[in-house]
Amino acid sequence: MMKTIQMTIDENLLQQVDQTIQELKTTRSAFIRQALLQALRQYQVRRLEERDAAGYLTTPAQAGETQNWLTEQDWGGTWNAGK
Repeated sequence: MMKTIQMTIDENLLQQVDQTIQELKTTRSAFIRQALLQALRQYQVRRLEERDAAGYLTTPAQAGETQNWLTEQDWGGTWNAGK
């Protein structure tokens, strides 16, 4: 279910949005919905990162605790081939 809302926006920002939606061949509403979803996802990730950081401050990793996982890392090969 969609709801209609009214919002205030700076004229310069609106001009930028209008230019962008023309390039993307979309509407203001669709563009703003997508921007809001992206902002909410970024906010959620930031909250999770802050929670993890707080956890590591409370309970820091012990020396050698992560050594067992070093052999499991694989950052090269196929992943980097397309870069």
